[in-house]
Amino acid sequence: MKIKKGDNVKMLGGKDRNKTGKVLAVMPAENLLVIEGLNLVKKHTRARKQGQKGQIIHKERAVSAASVALVCRSCGKATRVGYKLTGDAKIRVCKKCQSEI
Repeated sequence: MKIKKGDNVKMLGGKDRNKTGKVLAVMPAENLLVIEGLNLVKKHTRARKQGQKGQIIHKERAVSAASVALVCRSCGKATRVGYKLTGDAKIRVCKKCQSEI
């Protein structure tokens, strides 16, 4: 998977289209990402103890990695990810400005 935890990404589709956020979790087996502040759903919780109130919590749900694009740190644009081999290291590269990500 070309997107890692901590990367800034831009949503390409859905209700949060064109919004950006930070990747909180990556699930490469399912090709899913959890992004901070995006794809929020309401979760209704019931009161568990006497005197406690039920509430509605906004929670981030996972989105497909295909519906997001990585935002380059240097040019600030949503871009695809390429790779460059330097010695033994494999480095991620922005396809638009050719800088390291």
